Amino acid sequence: MESPAAPLGDVTPGDLDRLVCTDDFHAAARERLDPMTYDYYRSGALREWTLAENERAWHHYAFRRRSLVGVADLDPSTTVLGHDVSFPALIAPTAFHCLADPEGEVATARAAAAAGTVMVASTLATVALEDVAATGAPRWFQLYVFTDRGLTRELVERAVASGYTTLVLTVDTPTVGIRYADQRNHFVLPPGMAMANVAHVLDPSLAASGSALRAFSSQFDQSLTWRDLEWVAGLCDLPVIAKGVVHPDDARAALASGAAGVVVSNHGGRQLDGEPGTADVLPAVVDAVVDAVGDAGIVLVDGGIRSGTDIVKAVALGAAAVLVGRPVLWALAAGGQAGVERLLALLRDEVVDTLRQLGVPHLADLGAQHVARV
Repeated sequence: MESPAAPLGDVTPGDLDRLVCTDDFHAAARERLDPMTYDYYRSGALREWTLAENERAWHHYAFRRRSLVGVADLDPSTTVLGHDVSFPALIAPTAFHCLADPEGEVATARAAAAAGTVMVASTLATVALEDVAATGAPRWFQLYVFTDRGLTRELVERAVASGYTTLVLTVDTPTVGIRYADQRNHFVLPPGMAMANVAHVLDPSLAASGSALRAFSSQFDQSLTWRDLEWVAGLCDLPVIAKGVVHPDDARAALASGAAGVVVSNHGGRQLDGEPGTADVLPAVVDAVVDAVGDAGIVLVDGGIRSGTDIVKAVALGAAAVLVGRPVLWALAAGGQAGVERLLALLRDEVVDTLRQLGVPHLADLGAQHVARV
């Protein structure tokens, strides 16, 4: 397979100017990516009901607008675990950015810095975590726990040494979910591309045969319990966020085990098909966190975030911020670093406009009174 990460010199600023929403970036990415890569990024588990429900669920909530509030001086910025961000959106951990652009995760990190937000770098990155750190971008590191605890410890130590400020522990992936598109396409990374953070522990013959992803996922520790989150939290002084929480009891267990907060997430609909959209489980998880630790715990959310209105709804329902996943990949494929910068700027503009139209001059004023389930 020819590498889809072709140089992006043919993409002009005028091309990007014509992309004004996430759907436009999605369409542009579909034109640029080879079918195998496009399907890998787009697809979800099994019949993809949860994949679709993640987007639909944000439409289950309608705004309750107020008038004559005074919104001339509007500020969408906030602080997330000590990071000042220009609006309440971070870049979610997603795999294999070099499939979309030759610079891969480096381009994404630079775009995050330019936009004034944080990138959560994936263990499954195609650029080493040290190279992402070299960009100077604000950064968190997403982590899996492996049966080889030495590998897990090594990744944490590398993240600490490279200046990552938070660990995001994925708790919803005992194994990679069944995805029909990847099975039909026999998904593989192209020659010369690798899972850079863990390539040194993979059998080279498996990687060359296209079995690297299967070999990697077989190393996930399926015996994990909340005690293992305690172990991860004890490896360093960084705050740990549990990503993949959809049940209030799991939110309580995460906090009791040393987590600083949770990400309400179903892995973008890529794991268990049949789960509700994250918007519909977010309020109960927020209530559980508040009941357990008050304002001391942070709640983030991902899944189906496609617009500034989705971001505002998430914050109104109690999230401190959202994590944006697939749209960043579409933007990276459409225009590299410049594409991601434009996407983030557009989302920020939509957040500002939504707050202004809603009658909320400050993000801290946004709350459950501004949305209603319909």
